[in-house]
Amino acid sequence: MAPEPFVAYEDHDAVGMGELVAAGEVQPAELVEATIERIERTNPDINAVVATDYDAARSLATNQPPAGPFGGVPILIKDLMAVAGDNATFGSVFFRDFVPEFTSEVMQRIRRAGFIPVGRTNSPEFGLLPTTEPTLHGSTRNPWDLTRSPGGSSGGAAAAVAAGIVPLAQGSDGGGSIRIPASACGLFGLKPSRGRNPRVPAASSDYLAVDLGLSRSVRDSATLLDVIHGAEPGSEYWAPPPPAPFAAALDVDPKPLTIAYSTRDYRGLPVHADCEEAVLSTARLLEELGHRVVEDAPPLDGSVMAEAFMEVWASLAAGVFQLILDEADDHRLVRLMRRVFGDWWTIKIIARLDRRRSGLDAFEPFTWALANLSRKRSQAHLDRAKTALQGISHQMGVFLEQYDVALSPVLGTPPVQLGQIDQSRDWDELIEELLIYVAFTPLANFTGLPAMSVPLHWNDSGLPIGSHFLGRFGDEFGLLRLAGQLERARPWFDRRPG
Repeated sequence: MAPEPFVAYEDHDAVGMGELVAAGEVQPAELVEATIERIERTNPDINAVVATDYDAARSLATNQPPAGPFGGVPILIKDLMAVAGDNATFGSVFFRDFVPEFTSEVMQRIRRAGFIPVGRTNSPEFGLLPTTEPTLHGSTRNPWDLTRSPGGSSGGAAAAVAAGIVPLAQGSDGGGSIRIPASACGLFGLKPSRGRNPRVPAASSDYLAVDLGLSRSVRDSATLLDVIHGAEPGSEYWAPPPPAPFAAALDVDPKPLTIAYSTRDYRGLPVHADCEEAVLSTARLLEELGHRVVEDAPPLDGSVMAEAFMEVWASLAAGVFQLILDEADDHRLVRLMRRVFGDWWTIKIIARLDRRRSGLDAFEPFTWALANLSRKRSQAHLDRAKTALQGISHQMGVFLEQYDVALSPVLGTPPVQLGQIDQSRDWDELIEELLIYVAFTPLANFTGLPAMSVPLHWNDSGLPIGSHFLGRFGDEFGLLRLAGQLERARPWFDRRPG
């Protein structure tokens, strides 16, 4: 007979649950049963969890001695994370049956921290879009308004945490994929510095993406960073070690900081009034807390930045196709097709054959369009784009010599309606909509800087609107210290959707 679920589940963050387990006040099995009960009750409404393994979770809860700060605490894993022997679809019809043969180092560290994985969360195909509406698994709905998107690409993770299924869910961020859904779902989301956390075995480059999670408390994200940070041998990048454990950053308030804020995007365009008010409200709070707040923005060419980033983003989709072809190249027919038709038409043929088996398009229109964009460009185009982004990175670094932190909106509008980001639309119209919506977050990815979304504002419709903070390279400690102060000044932990 299964134990009773832990009834005070939503009163605790993940660190708090780990402390209860360590003190013997609650058993891991009780926490697992509470998570399962919440998935079964809540997930039909929000579609955040796309795969579960209750038997494995129950077995770990019963047989694994609690160890680490999260000993016995349930967690959900994003469907982009590789775990040996565990189906990972990457939100793609083509990969619906894919089972990795290796486990990422971040996942190994999550296990060693004592977490009990219970299931996987929804993601857009390959994490490429800022909304979570994949063909394979269907749309994830925002718990604050079921007609709206929870953001992406860690949209399933954010929806699950916001709905109270788990206190903390693993996520990743390559262009805003932690901070976007954190803003849309009223959560805290930290994107660490480039090289802070390992990306091995190498499923993708360390250049843009980094792993962490989405949480209801700052200390959960800080403690998660403590247990997974640190480079591995052969890591492409490396971030300097913190002055103390990241969780210790929350113990005291920061010294008075000089903070630049702006409510216009990097192309000089105004944001939605709700997003502007979120920043202005946060600026007022910062002044009340003793910080010096100045309206200023880095002198960046937003149009150049957008075009260059799109070149790099397109190369990610092209890289997926190239990986598929390289893996299939041991088949004589595939080698022959590549010689006769070339790579592009070979992948088209492979996709058409897969559609006959599944009845669904193997890849979504946005993925095709990105890969096609990259196909039409030379390596010189990509190199030039990266050079342009490096120049912008230098400008941003110089700007942050004048200021401790830069404050902006996370998104250009409140959470969008489901279906609003329509892949079937005219390409130029779709890209313009994406540039308006995701105007701020990619900067942290290609510069490698740490950034966070802090849930400090809700609009008149009850939708959360996050505030975006960008810090100096390697200074997650400083950002977390500021986040802890803001959390104490304007608490959000008990603010939950209906």
